[in-house]
Amino acid sequence: MSYVDEVFDMVVEKNPAQPEFHQAVKEVLDSLRIVIEENEEAYRKDALLERLVTPERQLLFRVPWVDDKGQVHVNNAFRVQFNSAIGPYKGGLRLHPSVNLGIIKFLGFEQIFKNSLTGLPIGGGKGGSDFDPKGKSDREVMAFCQSFMTELNKYIGADTDVPAGDIGTGAREIGYMFGQYKRIRGVYEGVLTGKGLSYGGSLARTEATGYGLLYLTEEMLKCNGHDIAGKTVAVSGSGNVAIYATQKAQQLGAKVVTVSDSTGWIYDPEGIDVALLKEVKEVKRARLTEYAANRPSAEYHEGKGVWTVKVDIALPCATQNELHLEDAKALVANGVIAVAEGANMPTTLEATEYLLENGVLFAPGKAANAGGVATSALEMSQNSERLSWTFEEVDSKLKGIMVNIFHNMDDAAKKYGKEGNYVVGANIAGFLKVVDAMTAQGIV
Repeated sequence: MSYVDEVFDMVVEKNPAQPEFHQAVKEVLDSLRIVIEENEEAYRKDALLERLVTPERQLLFRVPWVDDKGQVHVNNAFRVQFNSAIGPYKGGLRLHPSVNLGIIKFLGFEQIFKNSLTGLPIGGGKGGSDFDPKGKSDREVMAFCQSFMTELNKYIGADTDVPAGDIGTGAREIGYMFGQYKRIRGVYEGVLTGKGLSYGGSLARTEATGYGLLYLTEEMLKCNGHDIAGKTVAVSGSGNVAIYATQKAQQLGAKVVTVSDSTGWIYDPEGIDVALLKEVKEVKRARLTEYAANRPSAEYHEGKGVWTVKVDIALPCATQNELHLEDAKALVANGVIAVAEGANMPTTLEATEYLLENGVLFAPGKAANAGGVATSALEMSQNSERLSWTFEEVDSKLKGIMVNIFHNMDDAAKKYGKEGNYVVGANIAGFLKVVDAMTAQGIV
């Protein structure tokens, strides 16, 4: 049995009932076979893959908090510090009822390679809780965040582990967590990113993941003989990534015709009205039915169906495993030319393979959505220097990082005889930097 297969079997055996983690490891290891087999003897001797797929530290703790009626609740919380070979752990905190250890491990594992691809000195980590901020008052959210940070603060720091926002964790939650960290530790440092502008946050951080997705997509299209201007785009999701991906796509001359949420989706043939979408989702925190009610050209559909619309470009920006094989077949049948992942692992393995087999340009999330963590690292730099850069400065650095990520994964794919396969290219480019650092630092 090959070293790759041995390690994958070990992962499944030692991490039962964690299908998302198994999927992430399989996708990465399969695409790295060509590199691993070249160095199999040395990697096996150093147990390099075993160390790569095993987190350096896994924290599980309870979070007790009191609601507005005086009732006590207890949530499960996690922080997986996966790999610090190239820098302090960096990755978001997800607050959602679906959160469990397997999902946090999958996200943390992906983060290793994503962070490596940015070219910035940040390692991989992820965290969160099964707490749901939806429907909670500000005071209840504060009570949870303060209790959560009371435990988490022991394990994080500006040069140790720098968490950020994620699904369910926006500026409000980051603010409450930062305040509690400062209160307990007595230091004012850049321990969290995604902070408000008045206390160390970075301009362009809110837009970064969505904008970065489009900068990489634009470069991928350009290098393959296409122009993004004039193209029709399907976007899934209606959160931060989806909103700013839609905004930037339309600034670049494309027309976005869909968005979605957990209950349904919108088809707007005249192009999504970003100002209205922001009003519905960011201000009112309402469902997309509200968008349709205020936009005569929009059609609201319950359930799923974003990928049935005829488009040139598909940008899955909602959550993991949302684009299945049948969705990929529908996109290909409708003539899609590119799919770029705004969310983490939104496309199933079968769907990814089908898209690649049918010549669709495919940018994996660890490359395409790295703009958020890249700008988080830029926020860390500003905090360390006690500086605040302009929106234009940050946006310019972000675009440069995303263009470089595309060319790094393109070059890696070509070097290993997999031209056009950006999944393989992204994994190899991210892996080689991490492995070089791990090897240099000895068996730790």
